[in-house]
Amino acid sequence: MSLEQIHRDEWGRLLALLVAHSRRLDLAEDALAEAFEQAARVWPGDGTPTNPAGWLMMTAKRRITDRIRAEAMAARKQPLLAIDERNRVQDNDRGDELLRLVLLAAHPALAPEAGAALTLRLVLGVPTGDIAKLFLVSEPTMAARLTRARKKVIAAGIPLALPDARVLPGRLDTVAQVAYLAFTAGYAPGSGPDLVRVELAGEAIRLVRLMRSSSPAARASQSLTALLALMLLQHSRRDARVGDAGELVRLPDQQRSTWHQHEIAEGLDLLGVLTGRETSPAIEIDGPVAASYLLQALIAAEHARAARAQDTDWVTIADLYRQLEELTGSPVVRLNRAVAVAEAGDLDAAMALADGLLTELPTNHRLHAVRAEFLTRAGRTTQAGDAYREAISLCANDVERSDLEQRLAFVADPEGQ
Repeated sequence: MSLEQIHRDEWGRLLALLVAHSRRLDLAEDALAEAFEQAARVWPGDGTPTNPAGWLMMTAKRRITDRIRAEAMAARKQPLLAIDERNRVQDNDRGDELLRLVLLAAHPALAPEAGAALTLRLVLGVPTGDIAKLFLVSEPTMAARLTRARKKVIAAGIPLALPDARVLPGRLDTVAQVAYLAFTAGYAPGSGPDLVRVELAGEAIRLVRLMRSSSPAARASQSLTALLALMLLQHSRRDARVGDAGELVRLPDQQRSTWHQHEIAEGLDLLGVLTGRETSPAIEIDGPVAASYLLQALIAAEHARAARAQDTDWVTIADLYRQLEELTGSPVVRLNRAVAVAEAGDLDAAMALADGLLTELPTNHRLHAVRAEFLTRAGRTTQAGDAYREAISLCANDVERSDLEQRLAFVADPEGQ
């Protein structure tokens, strides 16, 4: 197993153990990061230890001990992260360890976006740069936001504990938002060599399952139910999205036989719980967060139900995106709506929607890629080429950039491809 894989699998669990051990979030995070850095230097020469997680844990604990000794009396005067001794993390209780970390980050003392960013960093180890792309801010801005969130956790004495049953329901929407941001980091990474980070997306799904199994209130949460349906329906396509050479495979070209049918079935069953039928809500949804996930899940369900790409009901999908845009006001949703409108046959309306986003999403490479596709369909190849070049210049994901370069080459010389 590679060190990168170990990082993805073990970061959150080890961090929770170290926080329980040290009662210092900042110290635990620094020590674990240093342990991984040491592993990157030592393991290539000495070989990977038999118990990599144990090696990292012991190394991090030594760093913590060294830091505490160095800080001496000053360290004991620092505010401590409150720990409920009844809920102290046990080495054999991985589920509760992660759950407590997620709930800590979803504490109302933190702004939702700060909590979401902190969970991505602490629980799943997502790089700060990728978190910044998810939130559409610069990396320095996100780094400063994470630092403020850590300080707030420490200063406020936010407990690493399971909250009271009366408090838990109010925390679930924030937890759902955190989990979906984590899933997005795996489903559509903003940077790096991977088109899909299957393990990260799978970990986000596991977090939601863990939450739903933790209490009757979580089980009854419409936000968590709709989110799990959405993630399962999207994640079911993971094997079809990447070709044998690691290239991007677009939805119309995917081998639908490789879609994970048991996950699609589970996602549709969860939708049935919320809607009573498969295509539109039949029961009242209890808030905008749940409604947002439900609409997105209904869109994913339309794709899942189509046996062939040409069977996709794009008119219904475009209408669901319209409802989602009215609910959220999100420019990214409007961009997706533009794609659906184009696929439904109204290219002029789609172009108008996309052009209207140039001032709102000027650095979003997907906007320029979508415009390039629309311009190509309209026969405006010179403008399409310009849009593809803009998209390529802004794209930080290697696989997506390669796909855009191929599309630019086709536009520039369609007969040469």
